[in-house]
Amino acid sequence: MTEPLTLKARTTATPEQVFQALTTVEGITTWLADKANVELPVRYEFWGSSVPEGDAPHQRLVSATGNSLHFTWLLDGEETTTGIEVGSEDGDTTITLTQSHFDFNDVLTGASIRGVLQTFWALALANLVDHVEGREITARPDFTRTDFSTTVTIDASAEEVFDSLISSEKVSAWFGFPFEIEPYVDGRYAMGGFDNAPHPAKIVDLVPGERLSVDWGPSGVATWELEGTGGKTRLTMMNSGFDTTNPPYAGWIGNLSGLAELRRFHDIADWRPIWIES
Repeated sequence: MTEPLTLKARTTATPEQVFQALTTVEGITTWLADKANVELPVRYEFWGSSVPEGDAPHQRLVSATGNSLHFTWLLDGEETTTGIEVGSEDGDTTITLTQSHFDFNDVLTGASIRGVLQTFWALALANLVDHVEGREITARPDFTRTDFSTTVTIDASAEEVFDSLISSEKVSAWFGFPFEIEPYVDGRYAMGGFDNAPHPAKIVDLVPGERLSVDWGPSGVATWELEGTGGKTRLTMMNSGFDTTNPPYAGWIGNLSGLAELRRFHDIADWRPIWIES
């Protein structure tokens, strides 16, 4: 059995606002799922195309308090456990999520849908934070489709946004993980840095201020297309060139989670990461 996955985020919203978003159908169907059924302390269910194996609700509520939820979630034949707790720390409201039965090998192989759990919850928490702070959420995934594309508007020029996609320092800041990048065609694009990436991704297309494409091998090619106008940027992010019989949902949802923080990086004047090391 692997150690439980733990994610911890912070928000400027109050604990009461966060817990309401966590425990009302209106809130859940905004930041997490297409459908929900909540009747505390008896029932907490969510399902739909934006949820893995979301053909029907597969959750069973174990406990609910004034600031926490614990439920089981049947995924790929295994009864996993999920916990969400709302607290406070250094003047911020905190949201701590724990999830059992996550194995990184499932991310690499796609052998189990449980491989999406880390990025699924990272995107969900990022959208929860944006929702309770009154911001538009990033697109949720759709597990019924394999055309991976989304478009957002960012409150910064195309040149600024492009720089934050190609600068090692800036990508490391908003993605929350070290990157080293050689900013030219055929240059290396390495998550974790060159020393820790023996087979780094490769930049295959680069037009400053307009387009960037990175080849991640079996996971496909990630492309960002930028169109600037009036000091804002319309950014389209897409993945292509992967095996559609075993779609890299975990990687795509990770890109969506990163996109959520990239938007905050540019849109919020006193930006700081939502993530707290746990």
